[in-house]
Amino acid sequence: MNWEQWQDSWDRQQEFYMPDREERFRVMIELVEAVGGHAPRVLDLACGTATISHRLFARLPEARSVGVDRDPALLAIARGSFEGDSRMTFVTADIKSPDWMSGLPDEPFDAIVTATALHWLKAEPLARLYGDLGKLLRPGGIFLNADHMPEPGTPLLNAIDETVQQAHQQRVTRAGSMDWEDWWVAAAADPQLAAEVAASREIMSTHVRGEEHPAGWHIAQLREAGFLEAGIAWRSVTDALVAAIR
Repeated sequence: MNWEQWQDSWDRQQEFYMPDREERFRVMIELVEAVGGHAPRVLDLACGTATISHRLFARLPEARSVGVDRDPALLAIARGSFEGDSRMTFVTADIKSPDWMSGLPDEPFDAIVTATALHWLKAEPLARLYGDLGKLLRPGGIFLNADHMPEPGTPLLNAIDETVQQAHQQRVTRAGSMDWEDWWVAAAADPQLAAEVAASREIMSTHVRGEEHPAGWHIAQLREAGFLEAGIAWRSVTDALVAAIR
């Protein structure tokens, strides 16, 4: 099984929607290094195929990472591509569940990172999750959330950004990139992933649509959860990277 090929196709599919995705990751990993040094202990939250951990190890080879997710297909790709790498471990858990932390190691983390994932949650479970994260970080540790965080007060800029995104998607479609639905169809057609994709689709069929919030909402919730500081570390028109210090 060519797991790296699936990793690459996942990256291209995500870049279909986020042309500046790698820039977000660059800033994220630099902040992890600034807080955790050359060998940070990291929690890759809602890790998917563990894209962030791939970037983490490329920059910081002595880092260690724990990936948490519940999607069978994405975890299969992640586990396959990290097979034999002792720096990476995985925990299957639903972060919406109150007991999602039960399978995690006891040692606190230097950093918790997540990208394009928490908008799948409603406000109440997300606020509860933010409270949980403070228990997992060491004092001075950092939480980093990169996600779609449009500002309701800038409708004209948001509309312009939508035009830019549509033009980008048209270009990459002509170059052969897949969108979300096409990627899952392709994954289901792979006999070695078909069972996991079916299980993923079953989970998605019962999923309750989450909510998007502006960056200020996330900052306020993180401060309410007990983080010492929270602010914007990077942003585009409709996406942002929010950072919070334990």
